[in-house]
Amino acid sequence: MITKAYTIEDFYAFKFGPMWSHLKGQHFSFWMICCYLIFEFVRPQSLFPALDFLPWAQLFLMGSLAGAIMDSTVKWTSSPANKWMIIFLITICISIKTALYPEISRKHFIDILALVIIYFLIINIVNTKERLYIFLMIYLFAAAKIAIGTSKSWAFRGFSFTSWGLMGPKGYFQNSGELAILMLMLFPLAFYFYQLLKDKIKMWEKWVLIMFWVCPILTILGASSRGAQIALVLELLIIFRKSLVRPKLLIGVVILSMSLFYLLPAEQKERFSKTGDDKTSQQRILYWGHGWEMMKEYPWTGVGLFNFIPYYEDNFSGDMLYDHAELPHNIFIQVGTDAGFIALFVFAMINLHCLITPLGIIANNKNDIYVKAMAAGLGCGVFGFFIAGQFVTVGYYPFLWIHLAFITALLNISKNKNELLVNKE
Repeated sequence: MITKAYTIEDFYAFKFGPMWSHLKGQHFSFWMICCYLIFEFVRPQSLFPALDFLPWAQLFLMGSLAGAIMDSTVKWTSSPANKWMIIFLITICISIKTALYPEISRKHFIDILALVIIYFLIINIVNTKERLYIFLMIYLFAAAKIAIGTSKSWAFRGFSFTSWGLMGPKGYFQNSGELAILMLMLFPLAFYFYQLLKDKIKMWEKWVLIMFWVCPILTILGASSRGAQIALVLELLIIFRKSLVRPKLLIGVVILSMSLFYLLPAEQKERFSKTGDDKTSQQRILYWGHGWEMMKEYPWTGVGLFNFIPYYEDNFSGDMLYDHAELPHNIFIQVGTDAGFIALFVFAMINLHCLITPLGIIANNKNDIYVKAMAAGLGCGVFGFFIAGQFVTVGYYPFLWIHLAFITALLNISKNKNELLVNKE
């Protein structure tokens, strides 16, 4: 029996029949990495407690690793990011070895190792445009499901303000600040998908894609995270930067901005006016200042992975405005205090790689609208993470690392495509 060869044009936007037919013909390794993404982001084990009797995400990762070894299509993917990832893992290992509170550091090592394993599995298994499209669709639907649910909750309470903002499912996205960052990653990706496909798809598909980028904006507004809301404004400026010189589009952007400002609760506007003076801001400033002191005192290896809280409580108890210390609310202070300046430099280079590489992908694929749209969406999402990350402690959450894997996979796929075109010529 001859199996039809599908292209991503056959999948636009939600042609589940062709996608399922293509997926059925894929190797076990790709099935496993897709299942990992579902259980990590959709978290059906949280929605249905009866399923929560096994560490599903870890099992699917192990299955992906075993499958990758057997999958003949999996070839080693080279990238500058690979070296940064390995060096970063080494610096973390050294910081655990020299940690001031080693028992705390050792408990968190498996989480860092898992991020590295996930990265390498994704870039090597998701190695075709069709696989990447299906994988990204799973990610979009998983994140959009959370966005739709949380924005609906905010709407049902009359777009009112609460101190806890909005809460996502148990796990990485339960806290409103982390939930808002997921939305910052989702919004530009869904928006560029919409821009790419709006003239090629059915009306219902168009409305679904609109929901996929509108609901993240609503969730960010309702999450009461000032850092995420600042990042959203900057993302909008990047996306609509060309509209600033087109009167018709500029009017639309102004109307959108005014509408979003109108939806923002009065209490949240007041929080912005008190930025720097309120108790939360003052505590974070103290964390950053003392975090810098920690980094200068332990420049090579830091105080140890996740040792910030006990070290702060033991050495700066007089500058605790709450009953207990928290993590430093800044991704760079987090990494620098955990593992020193070398780890901080490597982490900064990983962020820079995620911001610059999409620009190169766009420049080298001017005639491939799919690749350009995905590169723009992924890069803009990392920019949002970078800005919001100055106010929350999410350095080891999957946000950055999953997008790094997406960007590396897209770079590899686009390079292979261009090499084939050159060889044909």
